[in-house]
Amino acid sequence: MPLNPKDLILTLLLASDEQLLEAREAVSACALFGVRANSVRVALVRLNAAGLLEAAGRGSYRLGPRAVELAGELSLWKQAEARIRPWAGGWLMVYTGELKRSDKPAQNRRLRALRLAGFEALRRDLHVRPDNLVEDLTALRQRLGRLGLDAEAMLWRAETLEPACEAQARTLWDGEALNARYRESTQRIRQWLAKLPALDTEEAARESFLLGNAVIRQMIYDPLLPDPLVDSAARRDCLEAVREIDEVGHDIWRRLREAAFSVGSADGVA
Repeated sequence: MPLNPKDLILTLLLASDEQLLEAREAVSACALFGVRANSVRVALVRLNAAGLLEAAGRGSYRLGPRAVELAGELSLWKQAEARIRPWAGGWLMVYTGELKRSDKPAQNRRLRALRLAGFEALRRDLHVRPDNLVEDLTALRQRLGRLGLDAEAMLWRAETLEPACEAQARTLWDGEALNARYRESTQRIRQWLAKLPALDTEEAARESFLLGNAVIRQMIYDPLLPDPLVDSAARRDCLEAVREIDEVGHDIWRRLREAAFSVGSADGVA
């Protein structure tokens, strides 16, 4: 799948200590993935128009308000284990049956918000997840709203479900597949970190971006299920590995930016 320059631009900004990115830096970085300069400039314009970037001077950009809020929500994966508690058997329920279906973009945002929070459909318009989050209902409603769930959606706790519904609810997530992905991602990260010393900076930057984005996305969409629905120890191992490659990747990209800046400054003096 071709690299989306918008994803790379946003990643570069998130990795920047100053939260600033020059257009020439974006062009140089995307060139490592074979993305043409014109495509990068188009991506910058579109990100600016969407409110995800804003101008910070001539040829410089920073994250826009929409991106800052979204980045904060998506970065919650780093605190995943602190956001859950032991499961006592209850369920969180969301009902969307009274919401409009004609607005497809709103419906897509609604379903994406529920998926990001780990909910799955038990019945038409009824989504559930284990009640093992530390958030109270008010905080969870606010987070779901920021992710795109309509304010009119109904959210409540259920201490128990009717036995047949309980049995069905426990099958909504493929725990074995989740466990396999935890172990596979952990192994891939450990193997890549082991070979990192042999890579040059540009190769390391490319590979850290591709692998890092894949495993971070896995953690962002992880439903944070409790035992016995998943192997929480395997998830913790995976989360630790993802944190490590995230930190290493940010350091690699910072060094790449510093090198590019130094070259650019030297060219300017010449």
